[in-house]
Amino acid sequence: MGIKSTFISAVLATFVVVDGVQSRAIEERQAGPTVYLAGDSTMAKTSAPHNGWGEYLSKYITLPVVNKAISGRSARSFTNEGRFTEIERLVKGGDIVVIEFGHNDGGSPNSASDNGRSNCPGTGPEVCRSGKTGETVYTYNYYLEKAARSFIAKGANVIISSQTPRNQWEGGVYNGAPSRYVGYAAQAAKNVGRGASFVDHFQSVSNMYLRLGAQRTNALYPKDYTHTSPEGSDLSAQAFVQAVARDLNGTTPLKQYLRPNLPTVW
Repeated sequence: MGIKSTFISAVLATFVVVDGVQSRAIEERQAGPTVYLAGDSTMAKTSAPHNGWGEYLSKYITLPVVNKAISGRSARSFTNEGRFTEIERLVKGGDIVVIEFGHNDGGSPNSASDNGRSNCPGTGPEVCRSGKTGETVYTYNYYLEKAARSFIAKGANVIISSQTPRNQWEGGVYNGAPSRYVGYAAQAAKNVGRGASFVDHFQSVSNMYLRLGAQRTNALYPKDYTHTSPEGSDLSAQAFVQAVARDLNGTTPLKQYLRPNLPTVW
C-alpha cells in the first residue's frame, strides 16, 4: 500500500471511530427521536381497572414511546428518587420529553407527617423545610424547570403538560375549575423558554368531558375520581394529541410526528 492510500485510510478511520464519538453521533441521527414520559399514575403503566394515558400515546404518533411515569409520584419525589436523572442519561439530541405532574404535588412539606411528595408553595425560588426529615424542599416549578433544562442541555425538546382533570361531572354537575398546577405548568414552560413548550392537557380533556356529558364521563372512572379506565386513558391520550394537532397552546415539536386521520374528541 502506498503512502497516499495509507494516509487516506488513516483519515477515514479517524473520522469514523475517534473515541467512538463520530460513529455514535451518526447512529443516533439514524435512530430518530424517542419520546420519554415523566409523570404519575394518570400517565403510567398500571393494572386494571386503571391504566395511564401514556400507554396509549404510541397509537397516535409515529415515534417510539418510553413511559417512565411512576404511580404516586410528584415533581419532588420523582426528582429525589433520581428518575429525572435516569431520563437525562437516556435522552439524545432530537428526543422529546413530556413532563406531567400535579395530582400528588399538593399539601405542605412542613408537617411532621410530610409524605415526601408535597412541594414548597409558590412558583419561584421559595424553599421549605420538611417537618419530617429536615430536607430542603423546593417549588413545583423549580423541580420541573431544573429537569427541563437538563434535557434541553442534551439537545432534547421538552413538553410540559398540565395534569389531567379529575372527574368533572362527579355529582352530576360539571365543574371545570383547574388546579393551581395547571397554571404552574404553563409558567414553568415559559420560564424555561427555548426548547420547552406547553400543552394544556387539562383543558383539552375538559373540553372532551364537556362534550361527553355526565353519564359517559362518570363511566370512565370505575375506581375513584382521579384514575380512569383504560378507555378513559385512551381518550385522554387522544385529547393530548388533539391539543398538539390544533396548536392549542402553540406549536410543539411533537406535531410533525402525529399520525394521519387522528380522532377528534372535542
